[in-house]
Amino acid sequence: MMNKKIIPLLIIIGLVFIGAIFFIPSVTKKVDWTLSFNERSTNPYGLKVFHKELARIFDNQKIRTVYHSPYHYLTAHSEYGIGDHIAEGTYMIVGNSSRVGDYYSIEELLYFASEGNTVFISDYNIPKMLKDSLVFDISFQNNKDSISTLSIHSSSDENPLEIKLDKNKKDYYFSTLSDSLPSEILGYTLTNEGKKPNFLKIPYYDGAFLIHLQPKAFTNYNLLKDNRYKYAESALSFLPDADIYFNSYLKYQTAYTGNAEQQSNLSWFLEQISFKWAWYFALMLLLLFMIFNAKRRQRVIKIIKPLENTSVAFVKTISNLYIETNDHESLIKKKITYFLEKIRTDFNLETDVLDEDFKERLILKSGKKREVVDNLLRYLDELKTKTVFSENHLFKLNKLIEDFYKK
Repeated sequence: MMNKKIIPLLIIIGLVFIGAIFFIPSVTKKVDWTLSFNERSTNPYGLKVFHKELARIFDNQKIRTVYHSPYHYLTAHSEYGIGDHIAEGTYMIVGNSSRVGDYYSIEELLYFASEGNTVFISDYNIPKMLKDSLVFDISFQNNKDSISTLSIHSSSDENPLEIKLDKNKKDYYFSTLSDSLPSEILGYTLTNEGKKPNFLKIPYYDGAFLIHLQPKAFTNYNLLKDNRYKYAESALSFLPDADIYFNSYLKYQTAYTGNAEQQSNLSWFLEQISFKWAWYFALMLLLLFMIFNAKRRQRVIKIIKPLENTSVAFVKTISNLYIETNDHESLIKKKITYFLEKIRTDFNLETDVLDEDFKERLILKSGKKREVVDNLLRYLDELKTKTVFSENHLFKLNKLIEDFYKK
């Protein structure tokens, strides 16, 4: 015979199920026009199509997606870095360039270009430090009909490629160009005042910067509409046939308006209407089950003695042994060895030579005060010259290391 307590639960479940079928309104999926410029996004202004086509256009080269800032990635993958290769080729940023515009990243991009590489940036607002370094400025005009006319041009083109972009309220262009860094105009945008340059190649020592001011041209919407993909292909034709480093640093955040794109594992499934309501219905059933089955049932909790930390006891025993035998030299050397190993692990720094360059990099990466780092490194050098070690040397070394790790 069925338990009487189950009957109310089955009735409620049945009512919820009927409500889910007859009273939940049909949901129409809305198109998200957020300017995310995310290479994983299938939304109109995502870059999934562009990112996928890079592998076809540069079929003989590697396409690497970079999820770190230009400073950290290019430093790690330099001649003196810890990466598995040396970064050479084209560093590409499409949209959201302001989010990688910190001082150290811009310095690293300038150095990367000066070594014979290429930096390609397509965005509306270029970081100020980069504009100052390459000596150019940007202006815009409002577009009354929200249609922009773009063209790709070079000295060898008799009939420049021209396309039109809709849903575009502003036309961005270069209002000031450098005389000291002679640039080559590769493209134009048609404004109310006539053609204005919006795509430049700026030589920089042994390399170059390609600055483009209309990132919408590379988005899913425009690459899949009519023949607009030809514009992107022509723009990429100015890049060298080399490896591509595609910047995706902080692309999960929206650069201009709207909320961040959802990146949870369930995001795609929840976009499917049938699955979404099935998921919600399952959660409601689980909640009802918990409510009707919530009785206070608690077994006797067995007291379990925590495991003893034998590692700490072992370290204490070994330390006491060194102290009792007055072997201060061995203990000092082991503390220095452990400290330098931790520096290599925490900050990815080589510790073979503790010179001024090492000190500056340690201060920069650790964020510690210069005085603290100075005192510690100076004392390490002093200990190298000693042949006899006392308890005071050990205590002073221990205090300086503790000062370094204080927050």
